[in-house]
Amino acid sequence: MNSHNSSSYTTSVGDLVQLVSPTNKKIFVRLTPGYQIHTHRGVVFHDELIGVPWGSEVHSHTGSSFILLKPTLHDLLIETKRNTQILYPKDIGYILLKLGIGEGQTILEAGTGSGALTTAFAWYVGKSGRVFSYDIRADIQNLARKNLQQLGLEERVTLKTKDIRDGFDENEADALFLDLPNPFDYIEQVAKALKPGGNFGTILPTTNQVQKLLSALNSHHFGFLEVCEILIRYYRPFADKLRPTDRMVAHTGYLVFARPTLAESSSPISIPQSSATDLEEPTPDE
Repeated sequence: MNSHNSSSYTTSVGDLVQLVSPTNKKIFVRLTPGYQIHTHRGVVFHDELIGVPWGSEVHSHTGSSFILLKPTLHDLLIETKRNTQILYPKDIGYILLKLGIGEGQTILEAGTGSGALTTAFAWYVGKSGRVFSYDIRADIQNLARKNLQQLGLEERVTLKTKDIRDGFDENEADALFLDLPNPFDYIEQVAKALKPGGNFGTILPTTNQVQKLLSALNSHHFGFLEVCEILIRYYRPFADKLRPTDRMVAHTGYLVFARPTLAESSSPISIPQSSATDLEEPTPDE
């Protein structure tokens, strides 16, 4: 007998589910007794999806089939409704790792946008964590709020319509990310909001902006500087015809990471240019 709780293998009332059609069209819905989903392939009844094992094939009233899946964060971010350009999942994944986002943390963000990165932060800080997201435009934050509500994450996020030029309301944050065109103008505010040794990140489209940011970070005693870009190439998943797809998601921005230190040295510690994963082997003393 399987020792795992069988309920974890089946859907329940209130679950967010994903229906995937044979053409890979995806429909997201939260299961509610008595409700219906009207699709281009017929009507699907919520009651027929409740208590069903994940991964099952389900059908509409016309007999059209769907695969019932539990959506991943990647699935949800790809389908995020947007009124601004959102960060790509390839970038978000690395941001989460570099900033060390985890359960119970306090995360600050400026530049809410449509809330894709906000959603990722809220997902990973868990119920005991908190995300504070700043933007100067309330209309943009309204869409982010709706996106968070649809995923049931709104309780983990506080949206603030405020210019961070006046500083953040919080301090001792574990991590802070700026999605702004001029992050170099706010490094002093960042330093005051982060706990010593916390994690800072941002994304910029041009090298000129990156250079200006690096100078600002140097002058505010940030160390462990890293600049990178994330490229991803997909392959056609056919055993007898495995080859790259015709297009790839290449440059979408330069990611910059740093950590505030208490060191007084004017020379910051930087990740070697070869990359963080291709460091030279240490040479023994002669």
